[in-house]
Amino acid sequence: MNELYPVYTLKNECNDCYKCVRECHVKAIKIQDGHASILSDKCISCGSCVRACPAGAKRIRYDIEKAQKLIQSQRKVFVSLAPSWAGVFDYSAPLMIGLLKKLGFAAVSETALGAQEVSIATADMLENAEKDLYISSCCPVIVDYVRIYNSKFTRNIMSLASPALTHAKMLKQIYGDIDIVFIGPCIAKKNEATKHPELINAALTFEELNYWIKEKFISIQEIEITDDNKFVPEDAYEGSLYPVEGGMNETIRQSGIGDDVQLISISTLDTFEKALNGFNPEKISRKIFVEALGCPAGCVNGPALASKKAGINITSDILAKIQKRDAIPAEVRVLVPESYPENPVDRKSYSLDEMVTGMKKIGKQTEEDELNCGGCGYLSCRDMVRALLSGNAEPSMCVSYMRKIAMRKTAAMLRCMPSAIVMVDNELNVVEANDAFMRMFCGDLYDVFASRPNGLEGAAIDRIIDFADLFKQALKSEKDIHKEHFPVKDRLYDISAFTIEPDEIVGAIITDVTKSEINREKIAKKAREVIMKNVTTVQEIAGLLGEHMVETELLLNSIAHDYDPDNEADGDVH
Repeated sequence: MNELYPVYTLKNECNDCYKCVRECHVKAIKIQDGHASILSDKCISCGSCVRACPAGAKRIRYDIEKAQKLIQSQRKVFVSLAPSWAGVFDYSAPLMIGLLKKLGFAAVSETALGAQEVSIATADMLENAEKDLYISSCCPVIVDYVRIYNSKFTRNIMSLASPALTHAKMLKQIYGDIDIVFIGPCIAKKNEATKHPELINAALTFEELNYWIKEKFISIQEIEITDDNKFVPEDAYEGSLYPVEGGMNETIRQSGIGDDVQLISISTLDTFEKALNGFNPEKISRKIFVEALGCPAGCVNGPALASKKAGINITSDILAKIQKRDAIPAEVRVLVPESYPENPVDRKSYSLDEMVTGMKKIGKQTEEDELNCGGCGYLSCRDMVRALLSGNAEPSMCVSYMRKIAMRKTAAMLRCMPSAIVMVDNELNVVEANDAFMRMFCGDLYDVFASRPNGLEGAAIDRIIDFADLFKQALKSEKDIHKEHFPVKDRLYDISAFTIEPDEIVGAIITDVTKSEINREKIAKKAREVIMKNVTTVQEIAGLLGEHMVETELLLNSIAHDYDPDNEADGDVH
């Protein structure tokens, strides 16, 4: 996890669903040990993974503490407030300003002021430009996408800083040594702040602003509306159109751009990439300016918008609050030139042998095996293998491969187990049965069913066995049932029925214990016979020993009597 980067992963929350990989347009995700992490050198902070993650494991770096420290330093801290605030927050301008001042900010200004300067500068540059393709530099997601993933078009990016940076420069020119915190719906603005700390000290999202307000237990009712609750140095006008797709182009038209410039609006990375695919700027015969935005429909659908309002309501509220001015100045007050160097991603190429080896790791032996199902998150099996070879993916991501392995393991276990195994559905039809089951219960029809590709699949279980009621009972109770020495006709079975899918599938393991029980009876009978013989023998020995003891006792008494002196004296008297 890289918490220094605007987007990161909470590893313990990640459920290895690969949804972030599927949604990431540039595949800046690494899967390791089943968990996804952000590849910060490839990430463009579009926020798609944050939106997509069902477990909430993808997080946006919170910079609230950074902003709080700026305020606590006793310096003047101004807010550069993104124009989409008008659609997200159902507050009046004085109330919004009062709320931000309650948090400790010295003043609040609209980023749209910077947007107005960018539009004037763009219109002037296009008027004096050659026939070529020109791409807006306003969206940091688009700028980074071009620099990293479509670098041949980097030269076509307008050499102007974004409205946020231009606005920050304007505020510093007017108010001197101040700190500036940008607040808006964009994650990528955090990267802008990191690259230009001399202009923007911190960038917060609307989500962070809401959290901060709740953390401070600020109630709207306690906000005082005063004459000081105004945007500085002035209110914005047409620049407030910027968060809406086509809004920048509309401001350029209002600046009086000539008819020789074509203005095109594009939103989402996918649409932008398709628009550039196959395009050759060297063959262009006109001036084309592309207002490109990374989010669907523009900033009104930013990844950190923090609003549950319908998109059409957000857009409508923004348009309703826009003020018009009589004339747009021909000259800019603030111009911030910006260069955008190429930073192409290292796309390592792999040899045919390496690709073949990689394909085998996910069970792709032939071209027909390449399903390109997208379950792993990549567009094709070969893209998946390239990620695998680069260390950013794992074989377990291939759904079809893991399914084949699971089926092979299951089939091997079922085939090799000596006990009969059968699974039936809630209509008591066989879903699967192993060879031992067919041998045990199919009798003369074993060869017929064994020759079928699916064996007993679909057969009614009550037509095969005489104890189908056990399956009905298991389906109804959803409890395991164990029967030992269960008698069926002339056989005895040990049966264990169990639930696989509640109300859907139950299985059973059946062991024929008839022979073993007969053998046990035979052994028990033999044992009883041996015991009886032993008892008889012991009794005979005891009887013989008893007779022998009596005779011995009489003999000894006789001898003792003959040798007794008293007996001899008595004899003399007689």
